[in-house]
Amino acid sequence: MEDVLDLYNEPYDPKKPTLCLDERPYQLVEEVRLPLPPEPNQPERYDYEYKRNGVINLFAFFEPLAGWRHIEVTQRRTKADFAKQLKDLVDIYYPQADVIRLVVDNLNIHTPSALYEVFSPQEARRIIQKLEFHYTPKHASWLNQVEIELSVLSRQCLERRIPNVEILSSEIAAWEKERNQKKASVYWGFKTKDARKKMQRLYPSI
Repeated sequence: MEDVLDLYNEPYDPKKPTLCLDERPYQLVEEVRLPLPPEPNQPERYDYEYKRNGVINLFAFFEPLAGWRHIEVTQRRTKADFAKQLKDLVDIYYPQADVIRLVVDNLNIHTPSALYEVFSPQEARRIIQKLEFHYTPKHASWLNQVEIELSVLSRQCLERRIPNVEILSSEIAAWEKERNQKKASVYWGFKTKDARKKMQRLYPSI
């Protein structure tokens, strides 16, 4: 825990950015009947019936100190998908970084070995040398700041019926662009000293 909290407390360094990564599923839902348009003193009305169009996955990257995020829509959430996201992070989004400090939870796909299952050993090693993994404790994934950003995404963009991947990707891209232009971030006030005081029961007795 203190490893992640100390990382958040470091000053911004574009050569050593701190990125938070997580993912979440999303259920595509299509209307069966067209909603009734709004009328005076009457909001738009939706029928309770709907059609499920499958579940897709959202990979979310968030760099709090830079106010940057990226959401990638994928069909699945496998080690191969995770490995591809890491490669894009290194080669497309942060090619100038010396090292990328990556905050992730303990999900079984969140491991550097995933790269070796997808790429050649030489390519996997090249990518890994640019990454530095920092894991949140088990049952404490709330320490990953990207969970806050995913909550904002849900409230502002996803809490409605979206029927297909194309519309979903377009809506998320527009949301992401606006948030990045504003350099929107989160206020993280929980420090290591706070953890030692408020979560004393988790520390060993000496």
